[in-house]
Amino acid sequence: MNKIYEEVTDQIIAMLEQGQIPWRKPWAGTEAGAISYNTGKPYSLLNQILLQVPGEYITFNQCKEKGGSVKKGAKGKRVYFWKLYRKTETETDENGNEVEVTKTIPVLKSFTVFNIEDCEGITPKWQDKLPEVPAQPIEEAERVLTDYVTREGITLENQLISGKAYYSPAFDKIVTPRIDQFESSAEYYSTAFHEAVHSTGHPKRLNRLTTGKSAAFGGEDYSKEELCAEIGSACILHRMGIDTPESFRNSAAYVQGWLRALKDDKQLIIGAASRAEKAVAYIMNEEV
Repeated sequence: MNKIYEEVTDQIIAMLEQGQIPWRKPWAGTEAGAISYNTGKPYSLLNQILLQVPGEYITFNQCKEKGGSVKKGAKGKRVYFWKLYRKTETETDENGNEVEVTKTIPVLKSFTVFNIEDCEGITPKWQDKLPEVPAQPIEEAERVLTDYVTREGITLENQLISGKAYYSPAFDKIVTPRIDQFESSAEYYSTAFHEAVHSTGHPKRLNRLTTGKSAAFGGEDYSKEELCAEIGSACILHRMGIDTPESFRNSAAYVQGWLRALKDDKQLIIGAASRAEKAVAYIMNEEV
């Protein structure tokens, strides 16, 4: 593996070994994934997977209390959470004495929520403000990204305020939020090149993307592809010299999140870096 990929990979692993790294959404102006309308807090990773569509979610009763209504035919989705109950029991200690012991018992609860897009009379209340000093284009990064999508005939949509960043294999299209939704240029290009790495997996390119259950959101192949895309993006920024400690830390946090779906097997980073090296070479129009 090329030295630069080993360097980035080693740095990511070193950061992961320091413990939990909080991931943050790098763009503003939209909701942070799926969040609670009531509290403004993002749902857990499990519930993000179940809800899939970003936006604010509200229960039927909360919607009614706010003077709104759920649209006819709209279907809610279940979310799950643990509620902790305290219970005091009498037990016998090692000396044969009866003692009272308080235990905390987790109980799994669930309820149904609706995206406010499926409600009437309710408007979003947790939208971020755009950065006062927005990110600016970087000439070299723009050149590489534009050259790649032009050469490959990929559609790049990055001119609308958006809360989504993704690559669509069906339409061979990369979508990102607008650059002025980011405070950091590095974070914008990290996002854009992440999706560009995904696009190299198209069957007419490196033929890396799979189909089936494992390729669905949260599946093993999906998780491995996310590792590949984030490591590839980090390597591109590192090569250009436009990465920052903050952007690198956020990349490591993203990698850590997907590693949990793969049982924290850090060896998978090595395989992902190898695939990322081929993807980056494809984007840069180089030989591996």
